[in-house]
Amino acid sequence: MASGVNKAILIGNLGKDPELRYVSTGNAVANFSLATTENFKDKSGQKQSRTTWHNIVIWGKLAEIANQYLKKGGQVYLEGRIDNRSYDDKSGNKRYVSEVVVDMNGKLVLLGGRGGTAGAGDSGVDAGSGEDPSLGSAGNASMPPSGSPIQSSDDLPF
Repeated sequence: MASGVNKAILIGNLGKDPELRYVSTGNAVANFSLATTENFKDKSGQKQSRTTWHNIVIWGKLAEIANQYLKKGGQVYLEGRIDNRSYDDKSGNKRYVSEVVVDMNGKLVLLGGRGGTAGAGDSGVDAGSGEDPSLGSAGNASMPPSGSPIQSSDDLPF
Protein backbone atom coordinates (compact mmCIF):
# COMPACT_ATOMS: atom_id res chain seq x y z
CA MET A 1 0.00 0.00 0.00
CA ALA A 2 1.42 3.39 -1.01
CA SER A 3 1.67 6.14 1.54
CA GLY A 4 1.04 9.81 0.84
CA VAL A 5 3.16 12.91 1.16
CA ASN A 6 2.14 15.82 3.36
CA LYS A 7 4.79 18.54 3.23
CA ALA A 8 4.48 22.31 3.36
CA ILE A 9 7.37 24.65 2.53
CA LEU A 10 6.88 28.33 3.30
CA ILE A 11 8.95 31.50 3.24
CA GLY A 12 7.18 34.44 4.80
CA ASN A 13 7.01 37.11 7.48
CA LEU A 14 5.71 36.67 11.01
CA GLY A 15 2.44 38.44 11.77
CA LYS A 16 3.14 38.35 15.50
CA ASP A 17 5.80 37.23 17.97
CA PRO A 18 5.71 33.50 18.74
CA GLU A 19 3.70 32.51 21.80
CA LEU A 20 5.58 29.79 23.72
CA ARG A 21 3.92 27.45 26.21
CA TYR A 22 4.55 24.01 27.63
CA VAL A 23 2.02 21.17 27.53
CA SER A 24 1.44 18.81 30.48
CA THR A 25 4.17 16.44 29.21
CA GLY A 26 6.71 19.26 29.42
CA ASN A 27 6.98 19.55 25.64
CA ALA A 28 7.39 23.11 24.27
CA VAL A 29 5.00 24.45 21.63
CA ALA A 30 5.08 27.83 19.89
CA ASN A 31 2.32 29.38 17.78
CA PHE A 32 2.39 32.33 15.39
CA SER A 33 0.91 33.51 12.11
CA LEU A 34 2.96 33.69 8.92
CA ALA A 35 2.18 35.79 5.83
CA THR A 36 3.23 34.69 2.36
CA THR A 37 2.77 37.11 -0.52
CA GLU A 38 2.33 36.24 -4.18
CA ASN A 39 3.00 38.92 -6.80
CA PHE A 40 1.49 38.52 -10.27
CA LYS A 41 0.04 40.39 -13.23
CA ASP A 42 -3.69 40.21 -13.86
CA LYS A 43 -5.32 39.79 -17.29
CA SER A 44 -4.97 43.50 -18.01
CA GLY A 45 -1.24 43.47 -17.16
CA GLN A 46 -1.62 45.30 -13.85
CA LYS A 47 0.66 44.19 -11.02
CA GLN A 48 -1.29 42.51 -8.23
CA SER A 49 -0.34 41.17 -4.81
CA ARG A 50 -2.11 38.51 -2.74
CA THR A 51 -1.19 37.72 0.87
CA THR A 52 -2.13 34.41 2.49
CA TRP A 53 -1.99 33.93 6.26
CA HIS A 54 -0.89 30.59 7.73
CA ASN A 55 -1.25 29.31 11.29
CA ILE A 56 2.11 27.86 12.39
CA VAL A 57 2.63 25.40 15.27
CA ILE A 58 6.21 24.47 16.20
CA TRP A 59 7.06 21.71 18.71
CA GLY A 60 10.02 20.78 20.91
CA LYS A 61 13.42 22.43 20.81
CA LEU A 62 12.50 24.22 17.58
CA ALA A 63 9.67 25.96 19.48
CA GLU A 64 12.15 27.28 22.04
CA ILE A 65 14.51 28.44 19.26
CA ALA A 66 11.62 30.15 17.44
CA ASN A 67 10.60 31.90 20.65
CA GLN A 68 14.16 33.11 21.22
CA TYR A 69 14.97 34.37 17.73
CA LEU A 70 11.75 35.08 15.81
CA LYS A 71 10.00 38.44 16.06
CA LYS A 72 6.99 40.04 14.38
CA GLY A 73 7.89 41.10 10.82
CA GLY A 74 10.92 38.80 10.64
CA GLN A 75 11.35 36.46 7.70
CA VAL A 76 11.55 32.67 8.10
CA TYR A 77 11.81 29.55 5.94
CA LEU A 78 10.04 26.52 7.34
CA GLU A 79 9.12 22.99 6.39
CA GLY A 80 6.35 21.06 8.08
CA ARG A 81 3.12 19.21 7.45
CA ILE A 82 -0.42 20.48 6.99
CA ASP A 83 -2.79 19.48 9.79
CA ASN A 84 -6.52 20.13 10.08
CA ARG A 85 -8.34 20.03 13.40
CA SER A 86 -11.61 21.14 14.93
CA TYR A 87 -12.61 22.53 18.31
CA ASP A 88 -15.69 23.96 20.00
CA ASP A 89 -15.60 27.72 20.63
CA LYS A 90 -16.95 29.45 23.75
CA SER A 91 -20.45 29.47 22.27
CA GLY A 92 -20.33 25.74 21.54
CA ASN A 93 -19.94 26.18 17.78
CA LYS A 94 -17.61 23.78 15.98
CA ARG A 95 -14.65 25.59 14.43
CA TYR A 96 -12.14 24.21 11.94
CA VAL A 97 -8.53 25.32 11.58
CA SER A 98 -5.70 24.40 9.22
CA GLU A 99 -2.14 24.62 10.55
CA VAL A 100 1.39 24.00 9.35
CA VAL A 101 3.00 21.83 12.03
CA VAL A 102 6.79 21.90 12.38
CA ASP A 103 8.06 19.09 14.61
CA MET A 104 11.23 17.01 14.84
CA ASN A 105 10.78 16.04 11.16
CA GLY A 106 10.47 19.68 10.05
CA LYS A 107 12.87 22.51 9.47
CA LEU A 108 13.11 26.12 10.60
CA VAL A 109 15.62 28.56 9.06
CA LEU A 110 15.66 32.12 10.33
CA LEU A 111 16.28 34.60 7.53
CA GLY A 112 17.15 38.28 7.81
CA GLY A 113 14.71 40.78 9.26
CA ARG A 114 12.34 42.76 7.04
CA GLY A 115 13.68 46.06 5.78
CA GLY A 116 16.99 45.61 7.58
CA THR A 117 15.37 45.40 11.01
CA ALA A 118 16.49 42.81 13.52
CA GLY A 119 13.20 40.92 13.14
CA ALA A 120 14.03 37.24 12.93
CA GLY A 121 17.64 37.79 13.80
CA ASP A 122 19.91 39.11 11.09
CA SER A 123 22.41 36.51 12.24
CA GLY A 124 20.49 33.98 10.15
CA VAL A 125 20.23 31.24 12.75
CA ASP A 126 19.63 27.90 11.07
CA ALA A 127 17.54 25.73 13.35
CA GLY A 128 16.75 23.01 10.86
CA SER A 129 16.52 19.38 11.82
CA GLY A 130 17.48 17.99 8.42
CA GLU A 131 20.00 15.23 8.01
CA ASP A 132 22.68 17.46 6.47
CA PRO A 133 24.97 18.24 9.43
CA SER A 134 25.90 21.62 7.95
CA LEU A 135 22.29 22.69 8.39
CA GLY A 136 22.29 22.25 12.16
CA SER A 137 19.77 20.23 14.15
CA ALA A 138 16.79 20.87 16.37
CA GLY A 139 19.05 20.77 19.39
CA ASN A 140 22.00 22.60 17.86
CA ALA A 141 21.26 25.82 16.04
CA SER A 142 24.18 26.96 13.94
CA MET A 143 25.12 30.58 13.29
CA PRO A 144 26.36 31.17 9.74
CA PRO A 145 28.39 34.29 8.97
CA SER A 146 26.37 37.52 8.98
CA GLY A 147 24.64 38.20 5.68
CA SER A 148 24.45 34.52 4.64
CA PRO A 149 21.41 33.04 6.37
CA ILE A 150 21.22 30.11 3.93
CA GLN A 151 24.49 28.28 3.53
CA SER A 152 23.90 26.53 0.21
CA SER A 153 21.53 26.55 -2.73
CA ASP A 154 20.27 23.15 -1.54
CA ASP A 155 18.39 25.01 1.20
CA LEU A 156 16.23 26.91 -1.29
CA PRO A 157 12.86 25.41 -2.23
CA PHE A 158 13.25 26.51 -5.85
